[in-house]
Amino acid sequence: MLIAAAVCPHPPVLIPAAMGEAGAGPELADLRAACAAAAQGLVRVRPDLIVVAGGGPAGRAYPWPSAGSLRRYGVPWSTGPGRPVLPLSLTVGTWLLAGALAASGTPGPAVTSATSVMLRSVAVTASPESCRRIGARLAGLAPRVAMLAMGDASARKAIGVPGAPDPEAEEYDAGIAAALAAADAGALARLDPDRAAELRVTGRAPWQVLAGAAAAAAGQKDGLRGLLRYQAAPYDVSYLVASWAAAPDAAAVLAG
Repeated sequence: MLIAAAVCPHPPVLIPAAMGEAGAGPELADLRAACAAAAQGLVRVRPDLIVVAGGGPAGRAYPWPSAGSLRRYGVPWSTGPGRPVLPLSLTVGTWLLAGALAASGTPGPAVTSATSVMLRSVAVTASPESCRRIGARLAGLAPRVAMLAMGDASARKAIGVPGAPDPEAEEYDAGIAAALAAADAGALARLDPDRAAELRVTGRAPWQVLAGAAAAAAGQKDGLRGLLRYQAAPYDVSYLVASWAAAPDAAAVLAG
């Protein structure tokens, strides 16, 4: 059953070693701190399984750790052993979780003996029903499952002029932010794929995987609690960071 979750975006600029001085702005410091706190919350509750879920060209599972690269984005940076195979979402997710494990005292990409990790891509075109089924299956893989769901909100924030708001995108992102703050799995489950595509939202499919994973937990006594850690669009792409937790683990997950 899902006991905890974190929602984070996956821009390459999130990784300081990849971006150097180009990614040193204060708005990125706040974003990175929020993502780190969300990921560390998952590690603190010592789940049996951590699933990193993100969008990709197709749905498949990867072993932990697997290799990812930013070379297709013109950045000579990679992580993990072997040939890079991970989509961007899981590449950034791997870096983020490895950092959280290191902060907990677990060296490198290793995992504690009590916790395993799965990397799971979901096709960005997958139907809501398929995403929810995937999430439900993942939540049933272990008694205590934590999920790191990687995805950006709208990239249609400007109309011709950088920084100019798109009212439709603003409204959509506000709705997602409210759902994440309230740990409202039902609202995420109802997202329309066509509307998300129009607004250039990469997080729709992984958010609906999270919704499927959270369904059983949401029905338990006290349900899930949510915390919206970050909401901004520093580069005209909306980034949202949130934490969810079942009541017994809320203090550890929502801290930081």
